[in-house]
Amino acid sequence: MNVVTMGVHVLDVLVRPVEEIPQGQGATLVEDIRLTAAGTAAGTALTLAKLGASVRTAGAIGADPTGDLLLLLLERAGVDTGLLVRRPDTSTSASVLPIRPNGDRPSLHLLGANITYGLDDVPWDAVAGAGHLHLGGPELIGADVAARVLAHAKEHGVVTSVDLLAPGELGTFDQIEAVLPYVDHLLPNDDQVLGFSEETDVVTGAKKFLDAGAGAVAVTCGADGALLVTAQGTRSVPAFDIDVVDTTGCGDAFSAGYLRGVSLGRPLSEAAVLGSAAAALVARGLGSDHGDFDLAAADAFAATHKRRS
Repeated sequence: MNVVTMGVHVLDVLVRPVEEIPQGQGATLVEDIRLTAAGTAAGTALTLAKLGASVRTAGAIGADPTGDLLLLLLERAGVDTGLLVRRPDTSTSASVLPIRPNGDRPSLHLLGANITYGLDDVPWDAVAGAGHLHLGGPELIGADVAARVLAHAKEHGVVTSVDLLAPGELGTFDQIEAVLPYVDHLLPNDDQVLGFSEETDVVTGAKKFLDAGAGAVAVTCGADGALLVTAQGTRSVPAFDIDVVDTTGCGDAFSAGYLRGVSLGRPLSEAAVLGSAAAALVARGLGSDHGDFDLAAADAFAATHKRRS
């Protein structure tokens, strides 16, 4: 699988466990603090690389120490960062995530350079030469820009996928409508389906995306697993029954597993199972890059672990 991941790149600072923030100048001890690459492009790239894909990632980061560290983490994971552009006057996007004991993760986020990425930055030849383009966060760069990039990919026979970034409450259909005719696989969560479709039912919302041109919609639904909606029908894929440590990066891991399954020619329902397995493996530890697994290990996990009922 020769893939370009494009879009959001973030350096996450994760702290666990955090039940409350100390008052004033107070302090508290924690079990773990980690720094990881994350975001709808970078986080997906990490898991795709683990699953055996050849990954190049494209987006904008700052020419700052945070950006230096983000590059190091991605390159150490086997991701080619040569398509990233660096902004001398803008910070690299970053988040501080105090992880609660139950795995919830409120966020303190700096948008940074991600919002500066535009048509002049797109590596058009690399996109045309890829087997797959995964665009994370089209609403951040604008539907018109995203549609131009995806249309270019489709003109050159590249398989396309899109993951959304904004929470559903901030979404509207016009933010992504122009993108949908060029999307083979749309990978939102259930909250985003409701918000961006402006419908009150997840299946109805997903079908609205299909009617607007998307090829297939694979919806992540947290502990309820995933929902696959295509022109042929709707199918539920239960989540795996695990002890969750941290849900950071689970959506990106699902995207990576699902897309890796697609690249291997697996039926979409089996691709969704691989996506669910990748998400579960990431959720068992801290951060988007958790887990020393490959494709064989993810398949073995899927074959041997219990699903949630």
